[in-house]
Amino acid sequence: MYTARPEENRPVPDLSKLPPDFVWGVATAAYQIEGAVDVDGRSPSIWDTFSQVPGAVANGDTGAVACDHYHRWPEDVALMRRLGVDAYRFSVAWPRVRPDGVGAVNPKGLDFYDRLVDTLLATGIRPFVTLYHWDLPQALQDRGGWPERATAEAFADYASVVAARLGDRVADWNTVNEPLCVSWIGHLEGRMAPGERDLTRAVRTSHHVLLGHGLATQAIRAAAARPASVGSVLNLSPCEPATDRPEDVAAARRMDGHVNRWWLDPLHGRGYPADMVAAYGVEPPVRGDDLAVIATPTDFLGVNYYFRQVVVDDPDGPPPYARQVPVPGSVETAMGWEMYPAGLEQLLVAVSEEYAPARIIVTESGSAWPDEVGPDGAVEDKERTDHLERHLEACASAVARGVPLAGYFVWSLLDNFEWAYGYDKRFGLVHVDYPTQRRTVKASGLRYADLIRAHQRHTGSAEAVPVRG
Repeated sequence: MYTARPEENRPVPDLSKLPPDFVWGVATAAYQIEGAVDVDGRSPSIWDTFSQVPGAVANGDTGAVACDHYHRWPEDVALMRRLGVDAYRFSVAWPRVRPDGVGAVNPKGLDFYDRLVDTLLATGIRPFVTLYHWDLPQALQDRGGWPERATAEAFADYASVVAARLGDRVADWNTVNEPLCVSWIGHLEGRMAPGERDLTRAVRTSHHVLLGHGLATQAIRAAAARPASVGSVLNLSPCEPATDRPEDVAAARRMDGHVNRWWLDPLHGRGYPADMVAAYGVEPPVRGDDLAVIATPTDFLGVNYYFRQVVVDDPDGPPPYARQVPVPGSVETAMGWEMYPAGLEQLLVAVSEEYAPARIIVTESGSAWPDEVGPDGAVEDKERTDHLERHLEACASAVARGVPLAGYFVWSLLDNFEWAYGYDKRFGLVHVDYPTQRRTVKASGLRYADLIRAHQRHTGSAEAVPVRG
């Protein structure tokens, strides 16, 4: 066991089980931070369109300016250097690189990511590139969007373009971030772009997003000039019945199928779970060798974890006919999510035992709280610091139980545009004053820096190598 800032009289998390080459990172997404939505040839995305729909986003907020990262990225890289992180997970904006979704490439768009990657590497920070974090070019949506097979094929072509440009320096790649959100929240529940509520189109989307992942994995490896470490990124949750009633037990199984197995099974060569196909009453539009493409071997599995799901049967609700309910007495974040670090350990162990991925990376973990800037200009976000420490302890416990955990990325580096919640919810280790764009490292960010340094001192860790199976 080792300590960080021993002068602070606070419990010290035991992270001694984390491996010496553990990757300490932070994460962001293009639409949430870049702004500059009509600059240098970028075309509209489905989020530009969706955020203009009355009532779709809190306060009518949009990502038009966000954190102005497109212009302020050198300052943000300097902040990462200050925190001492050794990796940065960011997404490339598809409409910035290929404004029409297919066809002509926008040189200025690629130039932006070129500069960012070069500066990260010069600063000693390892780039993890996510190719799709929900900002589909509106031009592709106008031609049918993800319910159409052509979008998966267009995604692979776009992946090839980006990998050809950055793949001589970038070793670590994520394909699609959280296909659950793209499919279920965007096409079934209507709470995210493109705002549809259609089960058949949602199931079609789920298949084409997974197919796009498989095709993109192959495209990256073919186009990159150096060996590529490629993984998918899933948002997963332990699912538990709220009572021991048979109906609630069955509901928890359906929720597990909806949230976890629908994605994990096909990615690991098992096809779609038959119980969920029956529950939806909709067959995925599988053709030819689609399932083999989806199951293209990857080098790691990215896991995003925010909460567990405690559920009851809801036969009159939407698929999966199960409803999440609050946990009495639990601590909830500003999002109304239960803070449950034990769920992360539980999830990592379960996924490792059931699917045996070569490596797992926690590609997102974080929490929103009602942060306030104090009279001295500091942000003393004790709740986020506690959340961070307890979830890292869960990671260390999972490693002690044999999970091949290779890294942890905090969501998020910066306060940002939080999708349908607008700017009301703050997840950042760094506070952003949106009118002035002033950045202030919060107490949680300073604590993260302490923990990184302490781990490096404890293990004598050297520079990490790409995560591969």
